[in-house]
Amino acid sequence: MSYIKEGALAKKDEPCYHPIEVMAQADIIELQEQKLQQQMLYLKQNSTLYQNKFAEAGIAFDDIKTLEDLATIPFTVKQDLRDSLQAEPPFGQHRAADLNDIIQMQASSGTTGSPAYVALTENDLLMWNELSARGFFACGVNPGDFVLHGFSMSKGFVGGIPCVQALQYMGAIDIPVGADGGVDRLLRACADIKPRVVIGAPNFLLHVASQAKSILGIDAKDLGVEQLVVGGEPGGGIPAIREALEAAWGAKVCEMMGGTDLGVIYWGECDQQDGMHMICQDHIIVELIDPETEQVIEFTKGATGELVYTAIGREASPVVRFKSGDHIVVIDTECGCGRTGPKIRCFGRTDDMLIVRGINVFPSAIQDLVLQMQPDTNGVMRVWADFEGHTTQSNLKVIVERGSNHNNAQDASLIEKIETTIRNSLSFKAQVILVDANSFEKPGVAKVALTLRDAPNFI
Repeated sequence: MSYIKEGALAKKDEPCYHPIEVMAQADIIELQEQKLQQQMLYLKQNSTLYQNKFAEAGIAFDDIKTLEDLATIPFTVKQDLRDSLQAEPPFGQHRAADLNDIIQMQASSGTTGSPAYVALTENDLLMWNELSARGFFACGVNPGDFVLHGFSMSKGFVGGIPCVQALQYMGAIDIPVGADGGVDRLLRACADIKPRVVIGAPNFLLHVASQAKSILGIDAKDLGVEQLVVGGEPGGGIPAIREALEAAWGAKVCEMMGGTDLGVIYWGECDQQDGMHMICQDHIIVELIDPETEQVIEFTKGATGELVYTAIGREASPVVRFKSGDHIVVIDTECGCGRTGPKIRCFGRTDDMLIVRGINVFPSAIQDLVLQMQPDTNGVMRVWADFEGHTTQSNLKVIVERGSNHNNAQDASLIEKIETTIRNSLSFKAQVILVDANSFEKPGVAKVALTLRDAPNFI
């Protein structure tokens, strides 16, 4: 199996990586329904999990022929996959391919429970490479580019080896330092090799940029990086973080999104920088549901909801109507770049959502407001959820770092300003606690957790 896709280098000047990205939606639906029927036959023959799930729901695989039929199938949730893995380790009852055909495995981050182990056949791996190549290409990565790898390379995360493989597949050259290699090594590789692109989590790349002067003697914006591709956590779509990244690196920021259960990257932002396109509709069917009613709603401009995914053409670890937990807003359904997939921003995850006196609160929305209050704050905050579960009738505690030059004598007015802004913008009452700048640990290999369950040791 070749590392690089045949003809990959010739794609450099193409408007998109694959024709499906600009195909009319009517033609995409026709293709999806053909592949959906094939996938149902495959699951009927090979997936113990879905054989049991369909039997319990009284659904016949042969009756699922259209996208409307798909909506009759019960959702698959994370706990279903955990139960499946426990029942038949290591890959679960949803493996659906012979162990002899498995050539690679990856693991989820495990931030919401035990890691999920995902199996890949050779066809699955090629699909993953293709989907991620489309995402990277949409985000401004070109064949021939040197790409500094700022995601974690360890623990089986899809931001590690699978991203390396996808970049090789599309003809780019990955510099495999990884967040695990440390800020010093990343910056020195950046100075030595002069990559055009850096990829990584947004908060971590902000931290890396802040250390450039002390480590290299020059600012990150003088390193010649032209493109930042960020993902793995909310931030790339938050204006204050994006602006800070672009100012620090002197580079354009584009955001991508994906996940372990379906692939690596299946949403990518074009150079218009106003939302991530669904670029893989020939391999993934995406639905938008109302989180309250769980009914399917249309991808129309301004609509909000949770994303649900069905793999089509997947062999080893296929999922059907998988609830992603990603809550999004539809930015548009058309774009000047010509891509026809819906264009979205993710504003939070079900796992992160708190309910404060009946109001749904995403910590990333609070972070956005705090970032806008710089230099009075330095933009760093954590929610201190000192209660059981995800619901509270008390004011939500929000810990905010002061700005480096903030006068502590003005704390009372800053607290009032932050609490008023949160109440006016997000409709709930916060109890703001100010702490010194740099109190929290700087971003590193792991995703930044905006919610704490225990009090930090400096309070």
